[in-house]
Amino acid sequence: MNLNENEQMQAFGWNEHWKTRFLADEYKEMIPARVIAQFANQYRVITQHGECMAAVSGKFQFEAIRRSDFPGVGDWTAVQPLAGEKRVVIQAVLPRTTVMLRKAAGSIPEEQVIGANIDTLLIVNALNEDFNIRKIERYLIVAWESGAVPVVLLTKADLCDDVAVKIAAVEAAAPGVFVHAVSALQDMGRDALSPYLQPGCTVALTGSSGVGKSTLLNWLAGGDLQRVQGIREDDARGRHTTTHRELFPLPGGAVMMDTPGMRELQLWDAEEGRQEAFADIEAVAAACRFRDCRHEAEDGCAVKQAIADGTLDPRRFASYRKTGRELEYMNRKEQTVSKRLKKSAEKRLGTNSDRRKYSQMDE
Repeated sequence: MNLNENEQMQAFGWNEHWKTRFLADEYKEMIPARVIAQFANQYRVITQHGECMAAVSGKFQFEAIRRSDFPGVGDWTAVQPLAGEKRVVIQAVLPRTTVMLRKAAGSIPEEQVIGANIDTLLIVNALNEDFNIRKIERYLIVAWESGAVPVVLLTKADLCDDVAVKIAAVEAAAPGVFVHAVSALQDMGRDALSPYLQPGCTVALTGSSGVGKSTLLNWLAGGDLQRVQGIREDDARGRHTTTHRELFPLPGGAVMMDTPGMRELQLWDAEEGRQEAFADIEAVAAACRFRDCRHEAEDGCAVKQAIADGTLDPRRFASYRKTGRELEYMNRKEQTVSKRLKKSAEKRLGTNSDRRKYSQMDE
């Protein structure tokens, strides 16, 4: 197998880094494959033989501890081909360079993989009635935590009369993050995205329904890769067009991941990402008189002073505190559930041990 000459694999981001990683781990009798789409517990992958369906092995399921241990779109995996079938079995997931997580739906706190091995995360927000800086801040937390480079993309610029003002507002809420306004309808802003769409790079689109992610993908791809739907005119909210995560090769050599719109992005284990997203507030807080300052009524609070003199937006500080409380709550809930699961596992192991002991006595 000559991996360097495999154009199908290269179109989905296969390069020397992944080749070296795969060969170094010596996955005997296996071949590399990238997960390019996910449908519940089934995956579509790309191998040197082309696209095929895949499922994880029984051993993989048994050894997986967390939901995030399972493959996600963008993961590179080691698969075992099935003789005479157009299917493969996933035996292992190669170590990820980046991973975007959120809290999975449901009452049990567990993480869900949104995408893996993403180089640039395009946070998409529309310049219409759905424009929301606080929502952008939440996506920035997840982006910084993932390890990918965040970029804010303001779509539907043709519907906005004060684009420059909106860009300035986002830049103030996203220190150090590039912000671009684009319009697929008017073919505006394409050149600004070129640096992120280099050959071999994986770029992901994320944002709420109706912000124009699928339209953006079709525009950059030069064809109708994803079906698009209109939005409700009264509140600018869209219906879910994309129903699953999927990778698409772009003409210039980059790979783009489209994801379903999220009504609400629930944070998961992202304190470092929060600190990065609110780096300006963290810097101000470092000047507080007391190291454990809660920024409420303490003397010498630099944060309260910054709000009073107008250098810190109180709405941004409220968002900072809200996400902090959310992460603290999730951490406590996760610890409680983890202890319960640990006791349950120990009980099961004890029961199995007793069964083996009595079985040996009977013999």
